[in-house]
Amino acid sequence: MATTAEIRNGLCIEFNEQLFQVVTFQHVKPGKGPAFVRTKLKNLKTGKVIDNTFSVGTKINTVRIERRPYQYLYKDEMGFNFMNSETFEQVSIGAELVDNADLMKEGMTLEIMYHADTETPLTVEFPPFIEVEITYTESGDRGNTASSTALKQATVETGAIIMVPLFINQGDVIRVDTRDKSYYERVKK
Repeated sequence: MATTAEIRNGLCIEFNEQLFQVVTFQHVKPGKGPAFVRTKLKNLKTGKVIDNTFSVGTKINTVRIERRPYQYLYKDEMGFNFMNSETFEQVSIGAELVDNADLMKEGMTLEIMYHADTETPLTVEFPPFIEVEITYTESGDRGNTASSTALKQATVETGAIIMVPLFINQGDVIRVDTRDKSYYERVKK
């Protein structure tokens, strides 16, 4: 048992008989009335994000989560197959537990979050940024834009479609932010 004073980003809690991860939180002390904690909670089973407000001092059940490094191997009818980087044990994870699965490439190292008490996988987490090569994009005409933030579609080596600036060409390697699947920068060769 913990209290709302111990809430922080990334903390996993049991709420309404389900497992949630704190995405953001804010301690609020209004001029009148008691203080409270405003949170955004991500359901670890469904991926849905909800807003919730806790009164200060409310007891919450924290859940012990372990992050383990795994290497992505391949996809088959059972789901995505990973190998533990330390024990070489292989595990198959269903597609519903993997956000942004179209950004995974074979051999990539990811973290799988496990519920430590039941040893069940909860979610697969990407590193914040990954580097991928552009396999197809239309050529961008610089003079065709009315604003300086013009974007075009580009297909990367994993099959994902990313919006990139006009100066990006086929064969370029870019860094992608995996949290929102957006272009971050071009990687210099």
